[in-house]
Amino acid sequence: MSAPARLRAAIAAAVILAIGMGFGRFAFTAIYPHMVREGVLSLRDGSLAASANYAGYLLGAILAMRARAHSAHRLCLWSVAGTALCLGVLALPLPVWLIVTVRGVAGVFSALAMVAASLWLLVQRGHGRGAPLLYAGVGAGIAVSAELLVLASQLGWHSAGMWLLLAGVTALAGLAAAPAIAASGQATLAAPAQAAASALAPVAPWPLVLIYGLAGFGYIVTATYLPVLVGAALPGLNSAHVWAVFGLGAAPSCFLWHRLHERLGTRQALRFNLLLQALGVALPVLAPTAAGYLLSAILVGGTFVGTVTIAMPAAQRAAVKAGTNMMAIMTVVYGIGQIIGPVLAGSLYAQSHSFNGALLAAAGALLLAILVSLRL
Repeated sequence: MSAPARLRAAIAAAVILAIGMGFGRFAFTAIYPHMVREGVLSLRDGSLAASANYAGYLLGAILAMRARAHSAHRLCLWSVAGTALCLGVLALPLPVWLIVTVRGVAGVFSALAMVAASLWLLVQRGHGRGAPLLYAGVGAGIAVSAELLVLASQLGWHSAGMWLLLAGVTALAGLAAAPAIAASGQATLAAPAQAAASALAPVAPWPLVLIYGLAGFGYIVTATYLPVLVGAALPGLNSAHVWAVFGLGAAPSCFLWHRLHERLGTRQALRFNLLLQALGVALPVLAPTAAGYLLSAILVGGTFVGTVTIAMPAAQRAAVKAGTNMMAIMTVVYGIGQIIGPVLAGSLYAQSHSFNGALLAAAGALLLAILVSLRL
């Protein structure tokens, strides 16, 4: 298969992740403060909706454990259709319980997008070197959706219009990616790509799973509450811009972490990644200033998808030893970590009216993951 064909495949898979994760999952983080100001949700309702989304993500990951590479292209298309529908429904005037339910369903489609796009590109298409571009789709989706929401806010739109805008852009992006995903459904790239993907030494599968679960807990408090934190501390700043910085840091970082993974190996790359991420998570506590929040967005945004870029290809290699769908199992434990994070943050906030305790606990989880990496 030609180099342009490889590039088209990686871009199409990246669009699936931009839709399922950037739009379907993380756009809620930027709209959340608007919904609170409009009285659509309370802070507690928003935390419940976030937890429902993460629970849906866990359910989707469990369902995806049965997924196989030969059907991954169909799952990619279903994830796009389901995400667009969920975004559109949120534009309607809904009671809180139904908003929470829809966010849960959206989480299912986000997990399907993550597993299906990874299976389709890395296994079905055998394009391991496309991993950084694939996972850059998450950051690109976050950044694009955030800036679309900034524009909508400047135009005076309410949250309902914002959800409708995201649904429309999602549908258009999905239609653009669908031909490449569907047409190449059963095709496979040449063998050299597989060799490149497996050039690194394999790692022990179960310590990798535990590290990934801790990483899911470690980043999620920042990823859920950063705009709320910025809005409370710096009311004159549009918090969606900071969220866009989070996404802009994530997109190019995938290429950096892919290169470091190849050069340093899985163990060293993961340790460096998790250390920087822990620092970024703790920064709003250590330096609650505009510069501190901005640097936190850059560091966490620039490392959390990097963790995925390192760990998912490592899981693909470990799957040979484990004899199971490691990418789906990794997504399951990541989902568990993400559920625990907002629940803990909500409980600690109710006691202290601060997210500092949750942020420090999340940073501690990332440091613990570094210790676990000694067993890889």
